[in-house]
Amino acid sequence: MLPLGSGPVPVPGGPGCAPGRSLINVVLTLIVSGVLLYLINRFIPMQRTIKTILNWVIVICVIIWLLYGFGVISSGASVPMPMVK
Repeated sequence: MLPLGSGPVPVPGGPGCAPGRSLINVVLTLIVSGVLLYLINRFIPMQRTIKTILNWVIVICVIIWLLYGFGVISSGASVPMPMVK
């Protein structure tokens, strides 16, 4: 895994990535974020409106992360995709 700010991060399916491995990383990240969101919703007591806002914020952040990671959205900064070793 590259440290932050060390240069361009390989885009899934692009040059520098092993075929199929990047998809596994994305799926595992989505599963982990989904399980964490489920655990927060299930076991941390808070008002329904706060849970709804928290859910939407997390979902929007994950969607933006995916768009940056797959190169649909680009900016001057790079958004690193997690790598499973």
